[in-house]
Amino acid sequence: MNAARRDLDWPLLIRVGAVLVAAILAYTSCGALMPGQNGGTIAVTGTGPGVTADAVTVVFIGTDLTRTASMTGFKQPNVGKPAEQVKALEAYVNANGGIAGRKLEAVYREYEASEDSPAAETTLCSKITQDDRAFAVVLTGQLQSNARPCYAQRQTLMLDATLVADDSATFTRLQPYLWSATFPEYGRFATSFLKVLAAQKFFEGRDRAGLVAADTPANHAVYDDIVVPTLKAAGVTVTVSWIDTTSLSSLNNGLSQAAVNFRGKKIDRVFFLGGARIAPFFMTTANAQSFTARYGISTFDSPSFMSANPGLIPPAALKDMVGIGFAPGYDVPDSQLSFPDTDAEKNCQKIYADAGITFAARENARVAFAYCDAALLLQAAAKDLGANLNAAAWGTAAQTLGSSYQTAAGFGGEIGAGGHSAGTGYRVLTYDSACPCFTYEGPVTGLGD
Repeated sequence: MNAARRDLDWPLLIRVGAVLVAAILAYTSCGALMPGQNGGTIAVTGTGPGVTADAVTVVFIGTDLTRTASMTGFKQPNVGKPAEQVKALEAYVNANGGIAGRKLEAVYREYEASEDSPAAETTLCSKITQDDRAFAVVLTGQLQSNARPCYAQRQTLMLDATLVADDSATFTRLQPYLWSATFPEYGRFATSFLKVLAAQKFFEGRDRAGLVAADTPANHAVYDDIVVPTLKAAGVTVTVSWIDTTSLSSLNNGLSQAAVNFRGKKIDRVFFLGGARIAPFFMTTANAQSFTARYGISTFDSPSFMSANPGLIPPAALKDMVGIGFAPGYDVPDSQLSFPDTDAEKNCQKIYADAGITFAARENARVAFAYCDAALLLQAAAKDLGANLNAAAWGTAAQTLGSSYQTAAGFGGEIGAGGHSAGTGYRVLTYDSACPCFTYEGPVTGLGD
C-alpha cells in the first residue's frame, strides 16, 4: 500500500474502530453471556417481584444513541420518543384486560450506550430490580457479560429486544427468565443461514471460505456444532478469525489480521457470525489491506446500516452480497416491502396511531414495534395466570400460545414447547445495486427447517 493510500484510509479506520466499540455496546452482542446461577428457588406458584394484587411493574429500557451518532456522523433512523411509545402501550394493555387482570405500570428508563460497562449494568440492574421492583424488563442493549445473569439472579423476567446471539444454551442457563418476543434462537438462525448460502451457490466451486466471528461462547458453540460439520460435508474448509472486541487495539488488529490471512490463502468467500457490526467494519479494514470477497451476511450484521452509510462500505464489498434477514426494520426499505405488511405490524401501528404516534417508515418503528411485541407477548402469556403470575408460570404459558401470538418486528411468533424465541422465520436477503439497497427474495421460511 502506498503512502497516499495510508493517509486516506487509516484516519477513517481509527475513527471507524472507535465507533465500533460504541456500536458494539449500542446494537448487538459482542460480549459473552457468562454462566451464572439463578439465585434462590424459582417460584412456580404465587407472584413474582413487582406484582401486587392490582398492578404489575414492567420496565422498558431505551438505548440513547445520540452521542454515538454525533461522534461519528453516521446516519441512524429516528425512532421517535420511546417514553411516549411505552405510555401508549400501557394505555392499550390496560384498556384490554391488563396483565393477568392487573394494571400494567410501565416505566421507561433511558440508558446511554456510549457509557456501557459492567459497573453501569450493575447499577441499572439494581435500579430496575430494587428501586422499580420490576416483574419484567424489556432490554434494548445491556450487552455486558453481567447484565442478563443479574436480572435472572433477581428473578426478573427479561424480554430481550436486542439483536444479540442468544443461543439455546444461554436460554437454558438463564431459564425461566430470558425470552425474546421478536428475534430468533441463534442455533436455528445459523442452520438456516448456512442452508441459504449453499442454496445461493455462495460456496460453489470453492473448497475454502473465511469466517469472521466475535469471540463469544455462543459463536464458538455454533462454529463447532453447526458451521464446521455443515461445511465439512460440503467439502469446504473454514478459516475462522475470532475477533476480540474488548478494546480498539484488539479489534483493529483482529480485523486487519483476518484480512491478511484470507488474502494469503486466496479466500474469496467470507461470512460473519456474532453481529456487532463487525461485517461493515471488516469490509472497510479489508479494503485497506487490498482484500475483498463475496460476503455472506444477515440481520445481525445491520444491512440497513450499510445502505444508510454508503461512504463506509466499499462498493466492491456490496456486490453479490447474500444471506438471510429476519427483521425487516433492520434489513430493507419500504420500497422493497410495503409498510405495514403483516397483521402484527398493522396491529402495533394502530395501537400507536390511536395514541397519536405515527412513523414515516418501518425503520423508524423498529424500536417501538419491538416494545409492542414485548408488551403483547407479556399480556398474552399472562392472561390466565391470575394468582400465579411469576416467571416460571409465565414461561410455561408462553410456550403454549401457538400461532396466536405473532411478532411485528420480525417474522413468525410461535415459541413452542421448549422454545424461548418468537422470531421463527426468515427471508433470503440480497443486495440490489440498482436500488441501491437490500431486498428480500422468496417467502418467509421457518428458521431451522
